[in-house]
Order: sequence, then structure tokens, then C-alpha cells
Amino acid sequence: MTRNRNVILAIDEGTSGTRAAVVDADGQVSCLEYLPLSVDSPRPGVVEQDANAILEKTLAVCRATLARAASEQLNVVALAIATQRATAVLWDTHTGRALVPAMVWQDTRHASELDRLAAKWDSTLIERVGRPAGVRSPYLWAAHHLQKTPSVILAQRERRLAFGTIDTWLLWHLSNERVCVTTPTNATSASAYLLAEHRYCLDWIDALGFPQSLLPELRQDADEFGRTRPEVLGIDVPILACAGDQLAGAVGLGCLDRGQSMCVHGTGSFVDLLVGTQIPPVTGTSHDGTLTMTARRQHNVSHYSLETFVATTGSALNWICEKLHWFDNPAQISALAATVNSARGVTFLPALTGLRVPQLQPNARASLCGISIATTQAEIAYAILEGIAHSVALCIDANQAIADVEASELVVGGGLSGSDTLLQIQADLSGMPVRRMHESDRASLRGIAFLAGSSGLLWDSLQQARATTVTDAVFEPSADSGARAKRRASWHARVEAELAHASAFDNGCGD
Repeated sequence: MTRNRNVILAIDEGTSGTRAAVVDADGQVSCLEYLPLSVDSPRPGVVEQDANAILEKTLAVCRATLARAASEQLNVVALAIATQRATAVLWDTHTGRALVPAMVWQDTRHASELDRLAAKWDSTLIERVGRPAGVRSPYLWAAHHLQKTPSVILAQRERRLAFGTIDTWLLWHLSNERVCVTTPTNATSASAYLLAEHRYCLDWIDALGFPQSLLPELRQDADEFGRTRPEVLGIDVPILACAGDQLAGAVGLGCLDRGQSMCVHGTGSFVDLLVGTQIPPVTGTSHDGTLTMTARRQHNVSHYSLETFVATTGSALNWICEKLHWFDNPAQISALAATVNSARGVTFLPALTGLRVPQLQPNARASLCGISIATTQAEIAYAILEGIAHSVALCIDANQAIADVEASELVVGGGLSGSDTLLQIQADLSGMPVRRMHESDRASLRGIAFLAGSSGLLWDSLQQARATTVTDAVFEPSADSGARAKRRASWHARVEAELAHASAFDNGCGD
């Protein structure tokens, strides 16, 4: 085989679905297979998935991709895995089956308990872990199951209980090492990782009541994770990278350098501003929705970013289409929005699981306001996209309020980045150019392959891998500063009204 026929099998296991594809030395993503995943929310604040289904569907897409690669005479030389972050699993190591539904990263069921811990812990956590106690904790979730769920209690007593986020879950099943490991881009999101020290914040783990013996071993995002198990995938190749999907997406979009800003639109929309190898000074008075992330760790060096996110954007569109049946599919929303120039006063707040910016408020709710008898379906469609763009603009502001570097453009990826209308609204509201990369919806697949193959396997460095990326389109701001300020002020007023309502609910004044 010639070198350019060698490929890396890449997995992108997200919240809404799981994908597999192969990536070659030209950065081309091919043999893509996809299967959707279900998310269950049995009551407000609780968001769950079936981890066994995640595994089974991930294996299915991998096998389908491998079959297509074999038919095209492509030589798979490594495996790379990108996953949703902070979604937690408890499983039985004897059966390999999850014991309870996985807690999804959008879950806020333990928000009030964490809030009670915040007064004592937030200053330490923000400084060293990069985030406050927050509204969800995989470790606290697991600790509750260890106290109340008989199957979990028995498995722990018999030393056959394992815990981890989705990266840990997949690696345990796919690698011949059969050990529980995690990586910095995933551990950071689980909110107990000491950024500068590459180790756990054990005092915080203890305070949450989680046993240290169940903590997954920390590796790097680009590392050696053993070899694939032939009986599972039918191939025997090294596993060379495992990272959180949004950070893998940043690599796949070519965002490697300090000062670059990117937004990956998936189930939620995540906005990252890369700040280099030094952790930015984040204090308790900083924006409480902005988190310091490990953007990647490779060659024993960590690179960091500031991240703010909107938890429900892609999932909000799916909800509108699948549960409310207002539109046939998300593509129709974008197509209808393109037929009008504004929402004519209609506003959509995509806060299906609460707000993070400009204030962390899990009790905030999504809303559609400003409707009159003259409102059209196209204007509602425009309002939905504009609500997402406004939310992302707030995230950009929050990141730059902390960073000592200013981004000059926003690089975008993920499924929603295919909407020209959304990206033009984004440019108008943020006042900066929005750059969409070619095949931006495949950024996580490409980026995790870059991490796996950039130490000489397919590329000599990440910079060489990045050189294969291509710009698809650039959207320049068309609105003047006055119009932009007016639109954003109106949006801020709508958000403040929702925050006031949620605050009243917190204080016992709501229904």
C-alpha cells in the first residue's frame, strides 16, 4: 500500500448520534456511517441515555465503515475516538453492561446540592479546575447510585464496578488493555481535573462522596491506549487518540493557535477561544458561565481554551421538529428563514435545559415571544436561528471578557454550520467574519484523526495536518454597529426578563 492509501478509523460519538469514518493523509473523510441516538428526559433536570445502545450503535457504524474501507482497498492503520463529554456511565466489568442509564452532560438534577457546596468550593475550583461547582457532576451522580441503587452497591462490593465518561466506556470495550482511562479534554469537563497539574482534585472528589478507587487513570489526548480487540472490530491496530468531541472539532477546523476562536454546532453550540499553553487568570468574579478547558494535551504539554456553550441548539431544532412538529426537519427551518430579512419582533430563547450566559441559571426556560396574528412560519424560523446566533454572540463576549487576546474571526463547524442564513446572522450580531471550513460537519472526525496521526503516522505534526483543511465560505458582517447594538440590546432585555422569572422561581415565588 502507498502511504496515501493508509487511513485512520475515526469515531465521533455524540449525544444525538454516533458516526464513524476513515480519514486519509489528504484530510479527506470518507466511508462515513451514522446512527441516531435517543435522549430521555423523564422529568425536568434529568437527561439520560442508554450507554449499552451507545456502545452497540458505535460498534455498528465502525463495522459498516470498515466494510466500506475494505471494499475500497483502504488500509486502516489506527483508531481515534472523539466522544461527548461529561456523560457518565456505571457498568459491570463481568458482563460489560451498563447498570443504570447514563447521566448526560445536559443533566442538572443535582444542581441544588452542588449549589450548597459552591460557597465553600467555588473559589478553589475556579482557580485550579477552571470552573465552579456548577450544575452537574458525574462523580456526585455516581456517589448517589453507590448509596441507593442495589445493583451498583452489589457490583462495588464484589469489585466488578467500573465508572467513567463515554471515552472511558468505549476504550474499556475497544482496547485490549481493558482498563478504565480518561483524557484531559474529557476529564476537564467532568469538573475535578487540576488543569496545571494533570491530576485529579482529590479533596473535591472526597467532598462529593465518590471513592477514589473508581477514578479512571489519566492519559493524554494523543497517547497510546493499547490495540483494538480483533474480536470486537475485526482489526488489530493501535488506538492513538481519544478526546472530547468539541475539542477534537477545534483541531479539525484548524484551530490550534492562541487567539483563534471557533464554534462547533452539535447538540449544543460550544464556543472556544484558544489561549495557548498558559492558563488565563480566571477568578470568582469572572463570568460564571465561562470555563477554562484543556484544548488538547500532547507530548506532555497542555494547551488551553476558554469555553462557553449553549446546551440546546441542534437539539432544540430537533425538539421543535420531532416533538412540536412545527417544521419537517432542521433544513426546512433554515430554508424558510432565508426567505425573510428579519423575525419582525419574534424572539426565541433556546434554553431547554436552562441558561449559562450571561448568568448560570438552570431554572431558566426556553420561550418563543413576540408573536402576533400577522406572524408567519418563516419569521418563526428566522427567530429560531437568530436566537441561536444571539446565544453564541453572548458566548463570544463572555470568553473575550476574560482572555487577554482578542479573536479576529469565528471559525465554525458542526451540523448547523451548513446554514448560510444562521452564519450570516452570526456575523451580523458578532461583528466579526465567520469562516466555515470545507466539510465542517466532519470536523470532529478529522480532528481526532489529526491527533492520532500527527506523530509520523500520516503527518509529521498537527500543523502539517492542518494544512489539508480548506475554507468553504466566509460570511462578512453586513449590519452597521448601530443596528447591531439595537438588536443585541433587545435580546439582552428578553434574557434578563427570563432570568428574573427564574430567580422568582428560585425564591419560591413561581408556580
